[in-house]
Amino acid sequence: MDYAKQTPYSDPGEHAALFDALPDDIPAIGAVIRNLLIHYRGGGIEFTGDRLAEIDNRWVSAILATDQRRNGTALATPREPVDRVVGCCRDYTLLFVSALRHKGIPARSRIGFAVYFGEGFNYDHVVAEYWNGDRWVLTDAQLDPAGNHPFNTLDMPPGPFVSAAEVWRDARAGRIDPDLYGVQPGLAITGDELNTNQPGLALGGLWFIRTYVHHQLAHLMGDELLLWEAWGTMAPTYTEADAAHTDELAALLIASDNNDETATKELAHRYQTDPTLAPNGRTLLTSPSGRPHEWVNLAQ
Repeated sequence: MDYAKQTPYSDPGEHAALFDALPDDIPAIGAVIRNLLIHYRGGGIEFTGDRLAEIDNRWVSAILATDQRRNGTALATPREPVDRVVGCCRDYTLLFVSALRHKGIPARSRIGFAVYFGEGFNYDHVVAEYWNGDRWVLTDAQLDPAGNHPFNTLDMPPGPFVSAAEVWRDARAGRIDPDLYGVQPGLAITGDELNTNQPGLALGGLWFIRTYVHHQLAHLMGDELLLWEAWGTMAPTYTEADAAHTDELAALLIASDNNDETATKELAHRYQTDPTLAPNGRTLLTSPSGRPHEWVNLAQ
């Protein structure tokens, strides 16, 4: 895949000209992205109704359209936090990736878990990678690099962020506790939110990690979907055959990350030929915005 080219999700569309005025250096681009977005749970403001629904902006073009309707100024012009587009880590990353691709820099989103948002728990997270001409550089566009971080957020070392595939592999081998991976400790959705009569479902654990392995693959293949979209066999309940299938995918993803070209080609082949791996134009949207869970068509 050519990561210097926009995907349908990262394409700024009619708002592409807004990226022309962006600075050329990576830290300054990240600062502009943080000026546009506010995290729906971690931004210090409680959003409801139509404002909270902004988290379901699937396309960069839709995120930029929302910003321009509200602010109507150059992207670097300071926005008050309350005027920023409501989103999550996926949106910080995708906007950052979109801006870099606009400048011809190969970039992609990575799905996994971060150890640096709290003690004793690993939070689901999306970060970016870009090609600097020699190697892939991992960076967290959501974090201000001037903050008090124990590592360089612009060039992250191994450890603070772990891919979903690595977490799944280690959980299946019994080396880690899968219940320490998820959205946040103790968070669950109720039967009412699931539109079922079943008890609440913890937003973490082995089933959750498994869905993120499939998201990791989809994002690498250019389907940079919302974190609360599901397709194929992604579900809280699954068979051992499903799990074994995910074992294979995780192994290939890890090998591909280690520059195994054969694994990279095999992943692309499977994504194109296995109908359970790609969304194929339709996903189950289980948004935390409060809208009913429903199957949606992937059309702008």
